[in-house]
Amino acid sequence: MAEFPEGAPCWVDAMFTDVEAAKTFYADVLGWTFGESSSEYGNYTQAYSDGKAVAAVVPPMPGGDATSQWCLYFASPDAAATAEKIKSAGGELLMDPMQVGAFGTMAIAKEPSGAVFGVWEPGDHKGFEKLGETGSYAWAEVFSRDVDKVDGFLPKVFPYESRQMDMGDSPEAAGMDFKVFSVGGPDNPVLGRMNMGTDFPAEIPSYVQVYFAVPDCDEAVAKTTKHGGKLHFGPMDSPFGRFAAVTDPQGAAFAVIDLSKTVGEMPKFE
Repeated sequence: MAEFPEGAPCWVDAMFTDVEAAKTFYADVLGWTFGESSSEYGNYTQAYSDGKAVAAVVPPMPGGDATSQWCLYFASPDAAATAEKIKSAGGELLMDPMQVGAFGTMAIAKEPSGAVFGVWEPGDHKGFEKLGETGSYAWAEVFSRDVDKVDGFLPKVFPYESRQMDMGDSPEAAGMDFKVFSVGGPDNPVLGRMNMGTDFPAEIPSYVQVYFAVPDCDEAVAKTTKHGGKLHFGPMDSPFGRFAAVTDPQGAAFAVIDLSKTVGEMPKFE
């Protein structure tokens, strides 16, 4: 599989105190199957859709009590160089670049407004074997309370171009601030950025929202709540698909989107 361009989302994983419960949940909601856990690498367990690697789950490190959350990794040809860019641009390294056997090199960081993300320099493990299809990663957005910090940071770390979405004059668009970052030109968008308005509870920090594609958004929401997860927004129709924001029973936030059910005209960009 071709390697991902620098700055493109290339992998996603999450830490769960109850990995078996997480596997049961995501097998039902997203249709995933799971490989054998790798004891050499902290029982890291890959998830598959149609036999192709799409994500991974892992228990906390011994002594750790990290909150369950999905972490999106961005491709880098040199994780150490990207780590230096992160620091010089005002970000914070939560985990210095660390080689993971022959698979590649990872780092975990926080952008200046507080959203956590990963960096992945591929070795044998290139990243997603399937994306933009049912059962796999489809899109991601940085939700931030200080978008100026995000907008200033990201292009200093990755080779991004950005465009502001024209929200129009509708009452629903009032106060919305959405930007799209692209790699290699506007025809290759890789990441959205949304300003967190007053609709978001004050205790929710800036975060990266990961979208997974599903065949039926409403069915995925029903399965989520059946297992004890929560619906936070939607389902809502859009030109990109019908989507909803949820959390799983262990508190990890994500979104589901039916890419086939599009409603309305595509937005314009300034």
